Amino acid sequence: MAESNSILNPNGLGVNQRHDAWWLSPLLTFLGLGGFGVYSTWAAFQGAHYEWGPYLSPFYSPNIQKMFGWSYPFSFAFVFLWIPLGFRGTCYYYRKAYYRAFFLDPPGCAVGEPAGRAYRGETGFPFILQNVHRYFFYLATVVLAFLWYDAVEGFFFRNEITGQREFHVGVGSLVLLVNVIALSGFSFGCNSLRHLVGGKLDCFSCTANARMRYKLWGGVSILNLKHMEWAWVSLFTVGFADVYVRLCSMGIWHDMRIF
Repeated sequence: MAESNSILNPNGLGVNQRHDAWWLSPLLTFLGLGGFGVYSTWAAFQGAHYEWGPYLSPFYSPNIQKMFGWSYPFSFAFVFLWIPLGFRGTCYYYRKAYYRAFFLDPPGCAVGEPAGRAYRGETGFPFILQNVHRYFFYLATVVLAFLWYDAVEGFFFRNEITGQREFHVGVGSLVLLVNVIALSGFSFGCNSLRHLVGGKLDCFSCTANARMRYKLWGGVSILNLKHMEWAWVSLFTVGFADVYVRLCSMGIWHDMRIF
């Protein structure tokens, strides 16, 4: 029994009896999330090279500077960028990921964390703020609607001679479309949406409305089964979309017209 307890409750950072490369997952998570955090912060501070033709970087959506003609003493990306960042930062999967990778709390299953740490979970500040996740979901859904608008706009190019909008398919059009699909898969597989559509019902078959909500709950649950995969794929696509638009705007990459 003593040996079993030492495996389940190891004492000391990194102490464990595992024989696999347990450190690889938190290391890759640290590099992935850390790298994205550094790049996205840098890109948002630039305030330039965020659009090319009909393409708009998702970091700068909605483009309120163009919509209202307002000028800011800072990059307007930060007016709304805190919403998707807050949504990801409070996501149940990301919480597990960065607790392990950045806070070593713990770094892995049956792996010891720093000694002397009094476990408080998410009952103390600032982690108690994680409970606002569902409200970030509501706000992020509004931003997602703008991103869908931007993706559709990415298929309509302005004719330089006539000035008319014409439908074309460029590589960037597909980049923005794939990105918003990935973001939708991540957002609509969220546990907050599962709770909203049916998670708080006591009976799924009592009424026609409950049966309909059960079907919606089942659809959200299908996406939720791959929530981790959607989280990483959408993180890559949103970063790549900004890189693609930025390179086109800087003249480093030339967008190919497919159709």
